[in-house]
Amino acid sequence: MHIDKILVSIFQRAFKSITDEMSISLTKTTRSPILCEAKDFVTGLYDATGQMLEQTENLPILSFSLGPVCRVILEQYGNDISEGDVIIHNDVFSMGNQNNDVAIFKPIFYNKELVGWSAAKGHQADIGGAVQGGYNPNATEVWQEAIRIPAVKIVEKGKLRKDVWNLIFANIRLQMVQEDIKAQIGACTLGERRLQAFVTKYGLEVFDAHKQALFDATEKMMRAEIKAIPDGVYKGSSMVYYDGKHVGSKFPIRTEITVKNEEIIFDFSKSSTQTKGFVNGTYTSTCSAITLTFLQIVNPNIPHNEGMIKPLKYIVPEGTILNASYPAATTFGNHLCPQVADAIFKALGPAVPEKVTGGWNHLLCSLFTGNHPKTGKKYVDICFLGMKGGSGALKGDDGYDHIGMIDASGGVLDQDYEMYEQQTPHMVLQHEYLCDSGGAGQWRGGLGTVTQIMLKGNDTTMVVFGDGDVETNYGLFGGKGSLLNKIELKYADGKKRIPMSKDMIHGIPDNTLYKQIAGGGGGYGNPKKRNKEKVLQDVKNEVVSKKAAINLYGLKK
Repeated sequence: MHIDKILVSIFQRAFKSITDEMSISLTKTTRSPILCEAKDFVTGLYDATGQMLEQTENLPILSFSLGPVCRVILEQYGNDISEGDVIIHNDVFSMGNQNNDVAIFKPIFYNKELVGWSAAKGHQADIGGAVQGGYNPNATEVWQEAIRIPAVKIVEKGKLRKDVWNLIFANIRLQMVQEDIKAQIGACTLGERRLQAFVTKYGLEVFDAHKQALFDATEKMMRAEIKAIPDGVYKGSSMVYYDGKHVGSKFPIRTEITVKNEEIIFDFSKSSTQTKGFVNGTYTSTCSAITLTFLQIVNPNIPHNEGMIKPLKYIVPEGTILNASYPAATTFGNHLCPQVADAIFKALGPAVPEKVTGGWNHLLCSLFTGNHPKTGKKYVDICFLGMKGGSGALKGDDGYDHIGMIDASGGVLDQDYEMYEQQTPHMVLQHEYLCDSGGAGQWRGGLGTVTQIMLKGNDTTMVVFGDGDVETNYGLFGGKGSLLNKIELKYADGKKRIPMSKDMIHGIPDNTLYKQIAGGGGGYGNPKKRNKEKVLQDVKNEVVSKKAAINLYGLKK
């Protein structure tokens, strides 16, 4: 068949338009602020074999976690897939990435033939397990974290399977989760209709041929990007601190990256063995972390489809901290992305110094649960406001201020202050950029933040999970690191408590002051070489203090 190159471009734009529309639908119909405000979800389209057609990546760490699950579903069900089916999945031991990240898949048929899949995966406010909200720093096995949902039909041939639905949601605390899953089903139904109409317009033969041409063109683009990296073997490492069980424990992340023949191999086999706590990753979460990190080094205009990832190879052995063996606890896995990214940037820095960044601030996050004293209803809130630090600088540009962790890459949005104070009993007192929080450099790291919240209610539970409170992130080529992350509670009686980076505190009393510092990003290049007009402007804007301008940037008194 003759391939029309213009039509190939139209296909790419159409697929992206569909996943964008699915994303808008999901944003407008979900109820949890984790989804409708922070947009902690991804929507995607896949072909009949589970190959990625396109995705809308509100949260990049989720972006490459749907294709592997789609192939698991195809293998499990074989020919037992019908129009009108809806399949739910979260199981980390069958290619899921995190227990709370629940996926919905809907098969798409044209003239009774399977032609594709629409899918949506989002972080649910609760998923059962021992701790409301899903993050359990005390967990040592998966059953203490969540209800496992291997691929199962909740709708079959258009009819709701009430028995399966009731079984799943009897194990989940919040009614809101059911409504959010319905919203995901709705988004997938929208994707189904749009792709059906698209295939109807062009016909199946044209669809298949031009879809493959799109994959081939995208693969060619990615191979050209890899070819621009000098062939060789590059090594880098980073460190994970504290597994929630053993104070002072350390777990190295090591990568060996081989670039050869327009392909790139990411080998993490020399990383630490898995932990006994919940600080473990899954194969899917780690491969997503590798992919999204590498995408920050290459042409940002490469379409996100199956062709993009074909030249990328992953070696992440089972039993390591990045691919824990059953039945390990793994809820923290998504948040090992910063350490994976650090190792990759450090490895490839000498080869492509103009394309890597200084270290991004590592996540340190709090999740609050309790009963709202005004409504009497349970609430779960991930404090997105406080956790968002800065990104690392790169050659020619300062880092992004208050962007969040690298696994979100700006995808996690801030909560609206007024909505936050309606949905929780708490009150925001301060939320602003923190002076001197960006790592000094010829190009400055992005700013972190300081946040203060008055916790209200008499029985608040706070779960803390993250890192960055032991070692600051790093600068590159003479650039400096930033600040340490820190969380502090100050009780009404004046006593203070600093939680550990993996911690759970019950019974926090009314009028406790919560304060969080999220560090900035690492700098790039010698700070003394920074444009002095920029330094003066930073001082004027209270981004950099006068003292730092003199001592770090060499500004004369």
